[in-house]
Amino acid sequence: VKTDRRDALILARQLRSGDLTAVWVPDAEQEAMRDLTRTRDDFKAQEQKARQQLNAFVLRHGRHWPTDKTRWTRTHYNWLESLTFEHPWLQIVLQEYIDAVKATRERVATITDQMMKVLPQWSLAPVVDCLVALRGIDKISAMVLLAELGDISRFDSPKQLMAYLGLVPSEHSSGRYHHHCREAQVPA
Repeated sequence: VKTDRRDALILARQLRSGDLTAVWVPDAEQEAMRDLTRTRDDFKAQEQKARQQLNAFVLRHGRHWPTDKTRWTRTHYNWLESLTFEHPWLQIVLQEYIDAVKATRERVATITDQMMKVLPQWSLAPVVDCLVALRGIDKISAMVLLAELGDISRFDSPKQLMAYLGLVPSEHSSGRYHHHCREAQVPA
């Protein structure tokens, strides 16, 4: 609520003339899907952190996994679990880090399965099916995208959608001054 009288008058005039755009408010289903996808994202971040901590611990103690081999495979886990240290306390630390990685990986897998189970009941499930037809977009990516965006049919044009996403550079000019937005990322 604007309390400044002058600003309130300006807003009232803009509302009367139709210059203000309505704000889209997500419904309860949309908010719930957002929370679900964001929770998965949080768990993925926890998994990445647990992996980094385990890697740092192993490297700090002079153990190296061959750079030409893939990490986080069954073979890699077997190698990690076969490591031994002189001091028994370090063995405890290693096992705790391994357990943390496995637990976070399990949490990600569980919530991913739950997302797949609820997908058919979501009102935007048909749009998810359309998006997965695009190269590089799987069901999880499509769900995350639509959970954040909502129904993309609310945008009048692709240009509006791109502007909402911040993918359209813009320019603000005033006399001899020119300002290009997003200069660092997208040269205008």
